[in-house]
Amino acid sequence: MKKEQQKCSGRKTLSLKRLAIDTYRENVAYLHRDCDLYRAEGFQALSKVKIRADGKQILAVLNVVDDENIVGRSTIALSEEAFATLGLDEGQAVSIEHAEPPGSMNAVRRKIAGERLSQQDFTNIINDITDRYYSKTEISAFLVASGQTDLDRDEVLYLTRAMLQTGRQLHWNEKLVADKHCIGGIPGNRTSMLVVPIVAAHGILMPKTSSRAITSPAGTADTMEVLANVKLELDALNEIVSKHRGCLAWGGTAELSPADDIIITVERPLGIDSVGQMVASILSKKLSAGSTHLLIDIPVGPSAKVRHMREAQRLRKLFEFVGDELGIHLEVVITDGRQPIGAGIGPVLEARDVMKVLQNSPDAPEDLRQKSLQLAGRVIEFDPDVRGGKGYAIARDILDSGRALTMMNTIIDAQGVQTKKFETGKLTFDVLAPSNGVITGIDNLQMAHIARFAGAPIDKGAGVDLYKKIGETVAKGDPLYRIYAEFPADFEFAKSLSNNDNGFTIGSESDIPKAFVEF
Repeated sequence: MKKEQQKCSGRKTLSLKRLAIDTYRENVAYLHRDCDLYRAEGFQALSKVKIRADGKQILAVLNVVDDENIVGRSTIALSEEAFATLGLDEGQAVSIEHAEPPGSMNAVRRKIAGERLSQQDFTNIINDITDRYYSKTEISAFLVASGQTDLDRDEVLYLTRAMLQTGRQLHWNEKLVADKHCIGGIPGNRTSMLVVPIVAAHGILMPKTSSRAITSPAGTADTMEVLANVKLELDALNEIVSKHRGCLAWGGTAELSPADDIIITVERPLGIDSVGQMVASILSKKLSAGSTHLLIDIPVGPSAKVRHMREAQRLRKLFEFVGDELGIHLEVVITDGRQPIGAGIGPVLEARDVMKVLQNSPDAPEDLRQKSLQLAGRVIEFDPDVRGGKGYAIARDILDSGRALTMMNTIIDAQGVQTKKFETGKLTFDVLAPSNGVITGIDNLQMAHIARFAGAPIDKGAGVDLYKKIGETVAKGDPLYRIYAEFPADFEFAKSLSNNDNGFTIGSESDIPKAFVEF
């Protein structure tokens, strides 16, 4: 019998194996059910175990396997994430033992009971999460407890500070390092890809590290990847930003606020998006990236994350309180969140819209252009040499003159031009207006769902192209939007979803909801 198939025979070490399973930021270990060590130690599926050798160790969630072709009886297999984290070679002997529960779970249980936590409590929790002492179940308990009982403003500050202190922090040695961030929920809102080249062309340092989409049809990194490489190591990022004053990169390689990256893997699939967690997530990332000045965009609308002006004002005050305490100059703008921004929803379509605006194309989406100019203008006004109210005109001149396009092309070249050619999905379907009238509403969430069902952002050419916006008149049978998909199954899912609810409301002009804007 092969050695791999033999029982452990009482040994206290097992041979390490790398198992090609992506467990997405969770350490998972696999043991055969008939391994003697598994039986002798009384391990159970989904319990946590400690694996160690040569001074290295990790904690992992245990899965039990019955197939020797996957895991032999003398072997312990690790998921891709766990194997990379442990950093040992295949075949090396490792020990395995029960892991003690993280000590900070007592604070989580107190939070579940409704108690207010201290700075030390949050520091302990975030340290344990960063060190992978928490399973996803335990992280879920922390998130639900924080969301259900809510965090007061001091607790949000404590959480932000704890997340900030666990990761790497960038330093640019400049007095003004700018960033902008939208709290999300508005499809097509790809303003960062316009604000960065405008602001960088003005001369303000703006190192934009963005996330990939988890539940939306595209993130800034997904869309920028249509045009350029976004996976930049820190040395390359530093060189590009120092030379060109800006970048548009994926933040996953920078290890900024790593606890937040782990928390997001649980938070987003569960649909948990509490205000306190959101503020801590945003501010810890921006502070870690070295930002000194930050503009926050809060869209308000019937299907946006924030649906009423009073909620937006409360959120603004919370951002301002935490920002002040942590020493970042922070301003908040409230914008129109009644409908998607631009025409395209999905990476290729959104990249097309961005480039049309930069190229001053006559058919560029005017709402994307105007919102980007307003936001860029506010960021430019962080410059002490720019008088208040003058930023918009400066931003418009930079865009109209072609300087923003030149800067964008420079950034693309510096990051590395995308060599793969992405095109819109070959399967298309036009969704038609069911009646005559005026477009009075477009459901942001439903349009995002349709684009996701079509395959975005995994299939970069999938998504939705909008033909109509709020306030426009339509006749029955007019096309409202086109669905693009690459694969037949995705295409049918998206069609079915749009047939059940096309996301558009048609009525009279008097039914159009009020827009909340501060520009």
